[in-house]
Amino acid sequence: MPPDAVWDRPAVIGAMPEEIRRLTAALARPQRWTRGPFALHRGRAFGREVTVAECGVGKVNAAALAQQLLVDGATAVVFTGVAGAVDPSLRVGDVVVSEDAVQHDVDVTPLGYARGCVPGQPLAWPADAELREAALAAAREAARAAGSEHAVVLGRVASGDQFIADAARTAALASEFGASCTEMEGAAVAQVCARWGVPWVIVRVISDTADFGASHDFRAFTELAAERAEAVVRGILGRLEQGA
Repeated sequence: MPPDAVWDRPAVIGAMPEEIRRLTAALARPQRWTRGPFALHRGRAFGREVTVAECGVGKVNAAALAQQLLVDGATAVVFTGVAGAVDPSLRVGDVVVSEDAVQHDVDVTPLGYARGCVPGQPLAWPADAELREAALAAAREAARAAGSEHAVVLGRVASGDQFIADAARTAALASEFGASCTEMEGAAVAQVCARWGVPWVIVRVISDTADFGASHDFRAFTELAAERAEAVVRGILGRLEQGA
């Protein structure tokens, strides 16, 4: 059980151990507890109290953890990790901050809905403006500090329970949804947060180009991309503290 019944702090979610390992290690006076299948890590880092947790791969896992974090009092949610590029101008190591997020694998078109639209919901959920700007500023600062020329872009995150490794499918995500990148969790977290009115943002670092080479690229660059994402999350949390 958590030390307090209700706590006032942001939460950071990653789908895989590689995506949160560095953030968890950075927590001062860490405390660990479980909520059902999820291990939650609470501590102080980057200027404020924060909870870090791994959801597992896929939209259901992500939504389940997001809901639990909100029940426990999370005041904002940052989803971090890696993604496949959809925008052909993006390269491995580039950072995508969510302008909004869409579930590309939802299809209720026989009932007259646009592809990707969950009935009763918008086609895409917009990220919180303050978190979005903090993420963009943090990503740009991290790139400068590292002497990196990697791009930082604001774009649409397309989520679905599919690992995209096909050039034709990637092109379809670009043309149909105007997506910048694709992954398997973010839009589910966006939907949960939007339903409860809790600010959220997704920060994804490109680990592959979502085409026939995606599987090889993903494994090769996940650790590097996760390290870059951690630097961005550090900057976001520091900026939230400054604005508090």
